[in-house]
Amino acid sequence: MPLSGASVTANGTQRSALISQALRLEYVTLAWMVVEAAVAIGSGIAAGSLLLLAFGIDSLIELASAGVLLWRLDVELRRGGAVAEQAERTASRIGAVLLFALACYVVVAAGWKLWAREGAEFSLPGLLVSVLAIPVMYVLARRKLRLADALGSRALRADAVESITCGWLAFVVVAGLIGQLLLDFWWLDPLASLAVVWFLVREGREAWKGEGCCDECA
Repeated sequence: MPLSGASVTANGTQRSALISQALRLEYVTLAWMVVEAAVAIGSGIAAGSLLLLAFGIDSLIELASAGVLLWRLDVELRRGGAVAEQAERTASRIGAVLLFALACYVVVAAGWKLWAREGAEFSLPGLLVSVLAIPVMYVLARRKLRLADALGSRALRADAVESITCGWLAFVVVAGLIGQLLLDFWWLDPLASLAVVWFLVREGREAWKGEGCCDECA
């Protein structure tokens, strides 16, 4: 039985409301990623911590990814289904290349630090922003997944998966920093940064596959 005009309008209004919620979540994501990147990179440079520096640069890449999704959602809200999927796919692959490049940089830099026996100082600001990132990413990911299911949005689901990965990445950073504080072993920072590489490569693969990775998550 075909939908009446009133039903179509109601469905369209409901979808617009869901997209508006998704937009608000992405604005929160953007704001948090700016703080996370600034603190992690700043404290990483100050402490000579490769672990924090990698975490901060990953936040910058996720910041760009969230910006692309924000643009997509805004276009759909204003123009309906007229969304530039090819542009988003291209942006996702650029993000994937940047993540792979960051993974390579971390491996080389960690190898150099281990060979030169260079450690890092403990960073309290870096620890605080990493601890806060875990619950923030958890809440954002859960809400994004619910909205992605309601909207049938693969792009939003992929963004939620990135938030989950960021949360696990933050957990690794916290473990590395606490271990560094308690044990004061010079090799903990470069060794812990190598654990980050797995998350960077995983996130890069998901970004490169685009919709395919989201199908697997469904």
